[in-house]
Amino acid sequence: MAMLTPKEMTMRRMLGLAMAIGAAFPLLLSGCAIVSSGFAGVEWAPSQGTIKKALPEGFHLVSPFATIYYYDLRQQERQASLEVQASDGLTLLLMTSVLYRPNPNRLYELQTSLGPNYYDVLIAPLLGSVARKIVGQYRPEDVWSKKRQEVETELLEALKAQVAGQPIYIDAVVIRTVRLPRTLQEAIDRKLQEQQRAQEMQYVLDREEQEAKRKEIEANGIANYQRIINKTLTPELLEWKQVNAMEQISLSPNAKTILYGSNGKGGLPLIVNTGGESKEAGRRQ
Repeated sequence: MAMLTPKEMTMRRMLGLAMAIGAAFPLLLSGCAIVSSGFAGVEWAPSQGTIKKALPEGFHLVSPFATIYYYDLRQQERQASLEVQASDGLTLLLMTSVLYRPNPNRLYELQTSLGPNYYDVLIAPLLGSVARKIVGQYRPEDVWSKKRQEVETELLEALKAQVAGQPIYIDAVVIRTVRLPRTLQEAIDRKLQEQQRAQEMQYVLDREEQEAKRKEIEANGIANYQRIINKTLTPELLEWKQVNAMEQISLSPNAKTILYGSNGKGGLPLIVNTGGESKEAGRRQ
């Protein structure tokens, strides 16, 4: 067997080291875990099982044979369609949204008891149960309109009570849409239209009533004014006002000849010529 030179021996060692590194590289990569922002990880290893300490955001070295279960710690939304019966037996379709999130301090418990699909395992069945119980106490039109927020509050409180002690939080239950049976929806629409027409008619009646009151007040004011004036009017005052008015008219550049009442008791009518002095139109009888 030929002896290797020192240079050849060095080359063989370097080649062997490169092959070893190449073989170990995939294994090293499989022992890394990256947890994204807003998430946490729960590690399961064959030799240890589920590890209690959760993996926070960032890069982690783990067993190459481990499995990492990722949990979104942010608030999440799931929409659900629920068929429920109202108090009168009619079936309603509720389009709901549930806002929920895991307890970040109890991920080990969540992983070992429910798993990453905890919404489908726990929240969804409980939501349907409490919805059927609560909506069954209301009439369809109440759930559809004026008591929807009240129903939402009851659903939230009931669902929170059902998951109390579990490693999850329920933040809100929202009823996005309520679909009624077609015949009931049409009846409600007709009722709303009638109410709208009644409100419009009431508005017209109120307006006419206010106008009638205004006219009554105006008429009473005119009547009172006339009664006061009638008490103070005398023939002499009226005659003075007539003469004063005629004089004002005579000063107008457009005025010509003006005829007006008797000049005193039994007097003759006067003719006022705006270009000269007044003349008697006849002789005193």
